[in-house]
Amino acid sequence: MNQKTLGEFENVVLLALLRLESNAYGARIRQFLQAEINKDVALGALYSTLDRMEKKGLVVSKLGESTAQRGGRPKRFFSVTAEGKAALKHAKHVMDTMWKGVVLREEGAHHA
Repeated sequence: MNQKTLGEFENVVLLALLRLESNAYGARIRQFLQAEINKDVALGALYSTLDRMEKKGLVVSKLGESTAQRGGRPKRFFSVTAEGKAALKHAKHVMDTMWKGVVLREEGAHHA
């Protein structure tokens, strides 16, 4: 099985989409990342990542209804595909495996 390798930001965005469920659109994802992990992301950078992940088959997007408050523009909603979920599971497995037995020592601590 060919697993896609995810970057840290891709991991975070995919997890945000899963947590936001059907309410995952650009500005809301950005607000969520700021509130949850104190990460300030430019909308352009977020959309670049979402577009790249859509090309990789990790997410899909659909347009919502046009609204007057958005100048007639529809919101673009994102959701994680089965392939995206598999990539997240693989990334979690890799990190869990690599963290086994790791003990972080305070700076300046001497190794025995």
